[in-house]
Amino acid sequence: MAGLSLYFEDSHDDLDDFGFDDYGSECDGIRITAFLDAGQDNLTPLGRLEKYAFSENVFNRQIVARGLLDVLREFSDNENDFISVMETVARMSEDGEPTVRAELMEQVPNIAMFLHESQPNFPAAFSRYLVPIVVHYLTDPNNQVRKTSQAALLVLLEQGLICKGDMETKVCPVLLDLTEPSSDDDYKIEAVAIMCKLVTMLSKETVEQLLQRFCELCSDARLFQVRKVCAANFGEFCSIVGRDATEKLLMSKFFDLCSDSLWGIRKACADCFMIVSNSTSPEVRRTKLSPLFSSLISDQSRWVRQAAFQSLGRFISTFANPSSTGLYFKEDGTLLEVPTCPSDSNSPLCIESSNGPTVRPSHTPINQDGRSTPSLESMSRGNSGSDSTHTPPQNQHEGQARNNNNIPPTNNINKETEQTDQNFNSFLYWRPPLVDISQELEMLKGQGPLTRTEGEKEEEVVVSSLDPATCFQIQKVLDCLQPHMDDPDVQAQVQVLSAALKAAQLESQSEEEGQSESQSEEEGGSESQTPEGGEPDEESSQNRVETQTPEPPTQQAKDPAPTEEQKEAEAETEKEPEPYESPPNSPVLVREDSDHSSVEPELMESLEGKEDSAFNQVCEEKSKVQNVIPQQLLDQYLSMTDPAQAQTVDTEIAKHCAFSLPGVALTLGRQNWHCLKDTYETLATDVQWKVRRTLAFSIHDLALILGDQLTAADLVPIFNGFLKDLDEVRIGVLKHLYDFLKLLHAENRREYLYQLQEFMVTDNSRNWRFRYQLAEQLILIMELYSHDDVYNYLRQIALTLCSDKVSEVRWISYQLVVEILRKMYACGAHELGLNFSNELIVRFCHCPKWVGRQAFAFICQAIVEEDCMPMDQFAQHLLPSLLSLSLDPVANVRVLVAKALRQSVMEKAYFKEPGSAYLEELEETVMTLQADKDRDVRFFASLDPDMVLMDTSALI
Repeated sequence: MAGLSLYFEDSHDDLDDFGFDDYGSECDGIRITAFLDAGQDNLTPLGRLEKYAFSENVFNRQIVARGLLDVLREFSDNENDFISVMETVARMSEDGEPTVRAELMEQVPNIAMFLHESQPNFPAAFSRYLVPIVVHYLTDPNNQVRKTSQAALLVLLEQGLICKGDMETKVCPVLLDLTEPSSDDDYKIEAVAIMCKLVTMLSKETVEQLLQRFCELCSDARLFQVRKVCAANFGEFCSIVGRDATEKLLMSKFFDLCSDSLWGIRKACADCFMIVSNSTSPEVRRTKLSPLFSSLISDQSRWVRQAAFQSLGRFISTFANPSSTGLYFKEDGTLLEVPTCPSDSNSPLCIESSNGPTVRPSHTPINQDGRSTPSLESMSRGNSGSDSTHTPPQNQHEGQARNNNNIPPTNNINKETEQTDQNFNSFLYWRPPLVDISQELEMLKGQGPLTRTEGEKEEEVVVSSLDPATCFQIQKVLDCLQPHMDDPDVQAQVQVLSAALKAAQLESQSEEEGQSESQSEEEGGSESQTPEGGEPDEESSQNRVETQTPEPPTQQAKDPAPTEEQKEAEAETEKEPEPYESPPNSPVLVREDSDHSSVEPELMESLEGKEDSAFNQVCEEKSKVQNVIPQQLLDQYLSMTDPAQAQTVDTEIAKHCAFSLPGVALTLGRQNWHCLKDTYETLATDVQWKVRRTLAFSIHDLALILGDQLTAADLVPIFNGFLKDLDEVRIGVLKHLYDFLKLLHAENRREYLYQLQEFMVTDNSRNWRFRYQLAEQLILIMELYSHDDVYNYLRQIALTLCSDKVSEVRWISYQLVVEILRKMYACGAHELGLNFSNELIVRFCHCPKWVGRQAFAFICQAIVEEDCMPMDQFAQHLLPSLLSLSLDPVANVRVLVAKALRQSVMEKAYFKEPGSAYLEELEETVMTLQADKDRDVRFFASLDPDMVLMDTSALI
């Protein structure tokens, strides 16, 4: 402290008057306002403040600036003195020394907080004195002062200490002046940065005032730093100004920034792409932003491609529509189902039609604009095949005519439709699952030679699967969708459904024409072949029978009527079947010694093999096709698991793919899970444990998105693999074990009872948090199993955890034991509850270690407080053992016994009744504890239960 006088060395001042001479070296600190104390100069405190605030010694002025908050508190009782201090602060802000101005600016946020708390006394002091100082320092020539003022301004905005009027009238005009084209480069760069940071804290009206200037700065051709700052904060501007301003004013600037010559600017655009996409309409997102993002992914700079791939999953998630997915993410990341309208739940689930029962959706989803969209769950699975058609929407009345012309479907197709309807879920909304046409192809093989392409086969199956009831429902849906044609998603739905109806109508018309022509030919042929006697001969009757044999509707519609020669040839073939001989140019080679009857099966097998291979090839090409997002984006996302991408783009690209996969799956919906299935399996077997860990932490969300059927088929095997992985991966599964198990069926869920014991084994025994997390999850999953399963499997794990070396694990495990007892008695299994109580007595009450006996006292207290078992059962089986611990030689055990008896047991009405058989014994035990030799035991035995009690969990 001897050198302190050097900081206040002033030839015109007496050091004794400053007030620091009263503090010796033994003091921990110095009161900065000590210079206000009375001294030999006979000056008032305000005069002394004036003296040192404008001293010629720079260090004196720094000390005054540093202690302004304490000075204001000293003079806050007198309004006139307080105003005088604020005027002194205003004059100090014009100090010529930059360090003084920087010290003053560092105190402004603290002073502002003090003034905010004292606002009733000084309502306008901050706006009148301090805001002008902050704004003035934004243009200070010293760099340190400017940076300090910018930081102070941000703090003031974050804390809400500066009013909207001051921002609009004092701060924004200065920022606009500093961003003028003629402004200094340093000032402009700093002003752009502070303006972009202020955007998130300003109102929409204020941001619109800065929007025009921001657009000009995005096109600044001279300073790339300005463009880079604008690109980095482009998303914040879009989210504030809204969709209209973004699409009209900012979208063109964003395109220019994405094609900037500097890779750093393009990288900044890739980082904020998701926020920009959220601020645009679905049409702009699909038609403009998607190609733009693809250009960033294929950028020549590796750093731009890396940022683009990291943002790819987030960008895809902006295509998600809660009305079609049925789920949405909250701000905290929780995945929830979209609430449904209660009135829709009263609608009938099934109605009778002419062709049998037709499933109706239980509720209708809600579009983004709040309108209700009918569900198409009643559509047969053939409707999904019409997604690939691009026929423009037809007139609505054509669907009504289609209902009258549609042929009845076969029983086989009806069964398939009913089976598909059972697999539908309200979660799917209007999108049907991927069509499976394998059975339809087998049907078509027996209907004659196939001369059509695969696309025509698929369309034929689609048309033949539509029954009149389904067509009527499709037409009804089209009528409901017509008023909402401004939504691109609705337009896509209308296009798909109209194409299906149009194809069905054309097929029905051609079928009727073919049938009428066939009948007319048959009548004409019969008349010409009948002899004069009126009796037809045997050959003509056979021809007529052969002609009347029903053919496939599509074949009848396209093939012309058979001629007389063809009829005769067919009749002769029917009369005298000859052994089949292979023609010389036959593709099937037949051995001379082989049986001719084996040639036909070989030929059919060869044809079927070719058809199956062609069908598999088409299915493989179409397995990754969907219509929710642009296909190019999905292909780029699926390529993130390519090992070449890790070498050329980013070594962590697989981790980014795994991190965003739940969002992509939510966007595509469970009906398009086949697009992501292979990618998910590849990530689940990645060599990097960080990738597998990321999937493990999100597998419960993915299970909620996919539903129980897909979860059991595709996620359960991967989940089982994670259970045997490293602890870093297993913790992700364990942390959300309850969330995953509750989505499984009871029979699948029960299989994991045998594997819960495996969580007790860890790679590192000191990883106690793993066991703590297990105890927490066991408390939750207890409701998923029966009391017998809980007793047989969870009981032993709970008892083992109660003996853990770490107290935190034991603490949560005692709660687990209490919940198991509650489960036993709540389910009426009193015998199992009694057995468990006896086991607790043997294991803990008679434990040779005092920690076990102490645990028994705590468990008894928790049982009584939470009413886990009837009090008569507790008094009969557990209370005698608890009372015996009142004589335990360890004081820590008696402390918990005294606390349990005094605070919990004796407060129950069952024990407080005058006629209670246990009241006298309880009172005697408590009196004994009140006279205990240990002070803490006496304290808890005598303490009033209504008083605020100290936490004794640290003793366990």
